[in-house]
Amino acid sequence: MTTSKEMGELKIEVCKILTRIGALRFGTFTLTGGRLSPYYIDLRIVPSIPEAFNRVVNMYLDVTKNEIKTDNFSRIAGIPTAGVPFASVLAYSLSKPFLYVRKEASTHGRERRVEGILQPGDQVLLVDDVITTGGSLLTAVDAIRAEGGVVKDVLVLIDREEGGREALAKIDVELHCLTKISEMAKFLYEMETISKEQFKDIQKQIKK
Repeated sequence: MTTSKEMGELKIEVCKILTRIGALRFGTFTLTGGRLSPYYIDLRIVPSIPEAFNRVVNMYLDVTKNEIKTDNFSRIAGIPTAGVPFASVLAYSLSKPFLYVRKEASTHGRERRVEGILQPGDQVLLVDDVITTGGSLLTAVDAIRAEGGVVKDVLVLIDREEGGREALAKIDVELHCLTKISEMAKFLYEMETISKEQFKDIQKQIKK
């Protein structure tokens, strides 16, 4: 069982890792849902750096074991593309069947949105990298439920705090994350890794 102190140390560690590998960038970015943001968290590069990937996957494991409990789900599903590497390794580590949810149904074969073996009543833990408004996760939950799966929990590494948690709560799904962007911004500013202006930019984005 990870203590609150140990979890706090993990939050600081992930800030250091993402800063070191250049996963946190500032500028003007268009997010998946079309929103503009003064910063971007690129977790797609993490699997290309084995040491960082290993540590981040272990962080997913810690949150899963401490907050969600492994007996509360029978399968793990990833969201293409960024969530798939984390979800697949997490599933392998926990000896759980792995699924992934397509953005659109396949036009050949079984023409399904959910790839993998999913039986009605299977409890699925949905995994992604980052959550903003929750749009892609809401769509994935609908796809899994349409095929008879049960989704009660979503796991991400970082919550950007732009409405995703609340959107999931409306469909009776609980969000779990290692850290929130407000916590990251505070740690990074205290470590003098980001400037005061960058810190304020993140705060303004949260309040939009």
